[in-house]
Amino acid sequence: MTAHKSGDPTTLNRLYGRSQGRKLRQAQQDLVDNLLPKISVPEDGAVTSQALFGQDAPLHFEIGFGGGEHLAARADLLPDHAFIGCEPFLNGVVGALQHVRDQQLFNVRLHMGDALEVLARIPDNALSFVYLLHPDPWPKARHAKRRMMNDGPVNMIAAKLKSGGEFRFGTDHPVYLRHALMVMRNHTDQFDWLTEGPESWQKRPGGWSETRYEAKARQQGHEVWYFRYRRTEA
Repeated sequence: MTAHKSGDPTTLNRLYGRSQGRKLRQAQQDLVDNLLPKISVPEDGAVTSQALFGQDAPLHFEIGFGGGEHLAARADLLPDHAFIGCEPFLNGVVGALQHVRDQQLFNVRLHMGDALEVLARIPDNALSFVYLLHPDPWPKARHAKRRMMNDGPVNMIAAKLKSGGEFRFGTDHPVYLRHALMVMRNHTDQFDWLTEGPESWQKRPGGWSETRYEAKARQQGHEVWYFRYRRTEA
C-alpha cells in the first residue's frame, strides 16, 4: 500500500490507497483511543528494543501486518523477543490491537503509517527478522515503483538486519512473485536464499503462521509462495 522510489530507500513518499474501510464500532474506537497510544512506536529517536521495552532482546519487524495474525502468533511464540509491526490501514491496526489485548502481548509495538519511516530509525545491524507477507501487488507495470519489494527498500532491510538475520517474504500474486525474484537477484551479495528446491517455497515453513488473507487466497484457488533469505556477513 506504500509508494517508494526504488533507488533511494530514505526517500519517504505518500501512501496510496485507502487508510480506512468500514466504520469502527465503539469498542474498536476505544482500543484506538486508549491502547494504541500506549504501544505506539515513539515519533522521535532511535528505534531499539531498549528504547521500546527497556531491555535488549532480538528485534523483529513486520511490514504491513494486515489484521495482525502473524505478528501476534510470532510474539506469542517468542515472548522474550521484541516485535514492531507497521500498517497504514486503520482497520488492520484495530485487528492487531485486539490480538495484543486478548493475548496479553506485552512484547509488541505498533506504528500506523509508512513502515520505512520507522525502519529508517532502527540502527544498522539491529534486526533479527523482517517480515513482508502478502504486500499490495500493484500489478500494473506503471505502478511497479510503488511495491515495497524494490531495490531501495531491500537495501534498507539489508542494512538493518544483523548478519545471519532473516528476511521472510510471501505472496500469492504471480506478477509480484516474478518482480520480487527479479529484485532479489540484484541482492545476492546481501542475502542467501534459503532453499532446497520447490518444497522450500511451496510449503509454509515452521513458525510461519497462516493469516486470514492467506487462507482466503487458498480458498480462491491461489497458489501461495514462501521465501526465506539470510543476511550475509556485512
